[in-house]
Amino acid sequence: MVKLSIALTKSINRRRFLILSVAGTAALAAPPNAWAQAYPTKPVRWIVGFAPGGPTDIIARMVGQRLSERLGQQFVIENRPGASSNIAAEVVAKAAPDGYALLFVVTANAVNSTLYEKLGFVFLRDIAPVAGLTRSPYVMVVNPAVPAKTIPEFIAYAKTHPGEVAAGATGSAVQAAIELFKMMANVNVLYVPYRGDAPGLMDLIGGQIQMYIGGTGSIEHIKVGRVRPLAVTTAKRIDALPDVPTIGEFLPGYEASAFYGVGTPKNTPSEIVEKLNREINAALADPKIEARLSDLGAIRLEGSATDFGRMIEDETEKWAKVVRLSGMKPD
Repeated sequence: MVKLSIALTKSINRRRFLILSVAGTAALAAPPNAWAQAYPTKPVRWIVGFAPGGPTDIIARMVGQRLSERLGQQFVIENRPGASSNIAAEVVAKAAPDGYALLFVVTANAVNSTLYEKLGFVFLRDIAPVAGLTRSPYVMVVNPAVPAKTIPEFIAYAKTHPGEVAAGATGSAVQAAIELFKMMANVNVLYVPYRGDAPGLMDLIGGQIQMYIGGTGSIEHIKVGRVRPLAVTTAKRIDALPDVPTIGEFLPGYEASAFYGVGTPKNTPSEIVEKLNREINAALADPKIEARLSDLGAIRLEGSATDFGRMIEDETEKWAKVVRLSGMKPD
């Protein structure tokens, strides 16, 4: 009986092992899209490299809310400000490639690839593109006491006051926009860094600086006459300021804008990237979100992850030239 009991136990254990082995093999053999179909099964962190309240945070929360509704899991916005989004990018670059850590990609990431000599990651190598979100204009505004009312008049004014005109901006991307303007207009203005558009605009209104390039947050100040708009930085005029020309109308070829998108750690399964891309494009197509983006002066980006990756590469190459030619340094 003892021998029979031992034999039965061995037989049962062997049977269990075979069942578990078959189950494990079946799980490994499951089609790759099964992972994407189940994703996400827990909350997703979306890392934003700037403080709450700005355009990046507003857009991330708006799109994140719609993704939460569509996919049934929370997309939690996690603000990690500092070093023009380098801190946020490094967090995501070193995260597990499972789709549960996303990066809010910004123009600064393209600029920083050349601007910073030593980073703990390589952006183009370590961050995989998922989807574009928007392109947004910068607006060049001046204090009403500045006599210039057009770009040619401002250029003439800056040339007669070399090194005396203080130009404010926030972050490396807008700093690069100022450096591009300086090179193309052949003017010498003093760059003054700020940690946000609000303090920069307050200094402009108060007369501490003469010019500021920032986001569309200046539109409310423009409407009540606190600041005077000279131009927008995009290739085309924007609906929010239809009477304000582009810088390119006076300096052909000039273009600078804030692009926003989504990235994830390299080696994230392509099925997850494709699912996120599809859901993000669907969220952006929602009429309510589209209307809100229009109010912010943003132009919706559409396309595949490959399309967004190609745009990042082009922007990185463009701003690398500006950084090198201008001798631009980090704040």
